[in-house]
Amino acid sequence: MLTDTQCRTAKPKDKPYKLTDGKGRISRSNPTAPKRGATDSVSVSQTPPRKAPSRVGDYAIASRGESDEDALARRKGRRFTLAEAREERLKARGLVKQGINPARHRQLLRIKQQQDNATTFEAVAREWLALKDWEDITKVKRLEMLERVVFPKIGPWPIKSITPAHILDVLTTSAKKNGLTVAAAAKRSMSGIFELAVSRLRADTDPVYPVRRALPANKTQHKRPLTTDEIGQLLRDVEGHCGRHETEIAFRLMWLTLCRPNEAVEARWAEFDLGAARWRIPAERMKKRKEHNVPLPTQTVAMLRGLQTVTGKYEHLFPHRDERSKPMVAASFRQMLKSLGWSGKYSPHATRTTGSTRLNELGYPGDWIERQLAQAEPNAVRRTYNQAEYLADRTVMMQQWADMLDAWMRGETNITPITKSMAR
Repeated sequence: MLTDTQCRTAKPKDKPYKLTDGKGRISRSNPTAPKRGATDSVSVSQTPPRKAPSRVGDYAIASRGESDEDALARRKGRRFTLAEAREERLKARGLVKQGINPARHRQLLRIKQQQDNATTFEAVAREWLALKDWEDITKVKRLEMLERVVFPKIGPWPIKSITPAHILDVLTTSAKKNGLTVAAAAKRSMSGIFELAVSRLRADTDPVYPVRRALPANKTQHKRPLTTDEIGQLLRDVEGHCGRHETEIAFRLMWLTLCRPNEAVEARWAEFDLGAARWRIPAERMKKRKEHNVPLPTQTVAMLRGLQTVTGKYEHLFPHRDERSKPMVAASFRQMLKSLGWSGKYSPHATRTTGSTRLNELGYPGDWIERQLAQAEPNAVRRTYNQAEYLADRTVMMQQWADMLDAWMRGETNITPITKSMAR
């Protein structure tokens, strides 16, 4: 039986020679010229030795105080102590009994490891993002967040190697540096990325799930519907805003039509027929990829006619301040709200929630409201049969909505709801 002492004290000879270790043969070949940097090797052969020995790696002496992580890294580098080589012998004999060539098996494992290492979190994240049916601006924003918050931490890592501890580190760091809102967005994105990886056999589990509740809930209710008093105060504050005029007009367009923030800031003059008081948003700019016709209240038409004298020569109603061929960015709303002290109490996306809540309170049919918001009908059967635009009905509804906004802005809150007969 071979011992570590024999392995360590074996002296070089003129030719390579082997020291064998019992049944199943562990052979430790000793180099003839160690000064040249030659490395000792450990080989394992089958019993009986009908085939050439299968080399498993190099002989190594474990250093004092070697940690488990260091030992694992050493074994991954195919450097084994004598005891570890015996374990490899047992594994090899087990494979032989199953009719598997140990050398071929290790080769396949190496190939699989290389493939796993090539499948990094960032690679899967970019694939996940490309598969999303989102507008380009949404994808750009999400990628920017990933590049800023997530990729520096785990982007280059093989996706299979990422653990819940790594995810927790990303979330806690992001919460401290960027706030809970950004951390929550990172958590949702990472979970979606791992869902794709698991479905395509590139990861075994979603490591986000165990730590999904590690951070406190974000107490800021960005999508809480505003009260009528809050609506009036917000619109008065925006009217008194000393910033860019186009930002104020785009903000009012969003409130008067209940469109999405990006639909407002990216609006093009070619989409509007002010004579007919209609705004046709093409399918490629809509979240559901379906053309949307929006009735324009008289207040909106008058506002846009005034704006046309200022920006009518450009493609967009609200051109970018620095690059006039491009549209304004929705972040302009947030900057304005922050300067007005509304940041944390309201976000532009809450406009649609507010509009839906108040119109429902006034007794308007849900079909009208959902169509105005360009929301998909959740019931698949009803969605198939209900393709009505309700354009004439929505025109009446949105005119009253615009009138109510004016009243709330003046501080009037006693608005009489419509009767059911009017909503038929």
